[in-house]
Amino acid sequence: MAATQDFKDYYALLGIDKSASQAEIKKAYRKLARKHHPDLNPDDKQAENRFKDINEAYEVLSDEENRKKYDQYGQYWKYAQEGTPPPGTHVPQEEAEFGQYSDFNDFINELLHRYGQGDRQGRRVYRYYTSDGYPEETDEFDEGYRSPFHSYAPHPDTEAAIVLTMAEAFQGVVKQLHLEGEKPFKVRVPTGAKPGSRIKIKGKGRMNPFTKEHGDLYVTIDIAPHPFFKLDDNTNITCEINLAPDEAVLGTELQVPTPDGSVTMRIPFGVKSGQVLRLRGKGWKLPKGQRTDQLVKLTIVAPKENDLSEIERTSYETIRNHRTFNPHANLEDITL
Repeated sequence: MAATQDFKDYYALLGIDKSASQAEIKKAYRKLARKHHPDLNPDDKQAENRFKDINEAYEVLSDEENRKKYDQYGQYWKYAQEGTPPPGTHVPQEEAEFGQYSDFNDFINELLHRYGQGDRQGRRVYRYYTSDGYPEETDEFDEGYRSPFHSYAPHPDTEAAIVLTMAEAFQGVVKQLHLEGEKPFKVRVPTGAKPGSRIKIKGKGRMNPFTKEHGDLYVTIDIAPHPFFKLDDNTNITCEINLAPDEAVLGTELQVPTPDGSVTMRIPFGVKSGQVLRLRGKGWKLPKGQRTDQLVKLTIVAPKENDLSEIERTSYETIRNHRTFNPHANLEDITL
């Protein structure tokens, strides 16, 4: 029997090892989903197809039961899940009558070259053969064992991911989703959605072929990078602004952008490069209406030679010649 042509190595698609933990699987998925998301790669069919493959791989490997079936049956895992023989399997007409098989399991065993043999003390030994004809490790099951090809009901819940702009996530937004094979529907993303947060939508998952009921849909939120604002692990908004040396020395006032518009920030006398100032209550929105803080990192930027006017150069030289502050004093007493 020829192997199925559409077999995909889900571990290779996510760039992980077969021994990867669920945390490693999720981390690899989020990184690749963000990289290949259609919203970030408009008009790129290859990225769109890659994104679909990545989601398919994550949907299987993030579900422990599906992953077991995939690891056990390889290219035939979908047919193990659905309880149907693989397409393209040739069964002679005179052998197509199910009456000659003791049960559905025996029919599947023959199609997949998985042979059951009566064995000692009323037990049945199943031997699984590789494509090269070599037997795998022998497993023993009680006579009452029901083949997973017959009894396994696929998990109906479905995973999806959407990428929002920072403004959409901050304000809240209604997005339209279109899952393959389903009608488009709208999803309301609440105010202050965070990267990695999930929205559960009941009854919008894939259909269980046995119960004919739809599972739930879990939508994972990601946020596209913003050129100025970022989110830290505590959902504070962070940003970085540059200061001229004289501003750092003498202090100043600046108009600093926030999600609500610019506010006046006072820069104190003698700040250091890398110092962080806090704008309280100007950060990310929280579910109960509170706000986190906005953290402003200061970077002191020296002008380049060609950017200095003659008077600026003269002024800096005067400062250097008369400076009493020695920032290198700590180097004098350092020894190995």
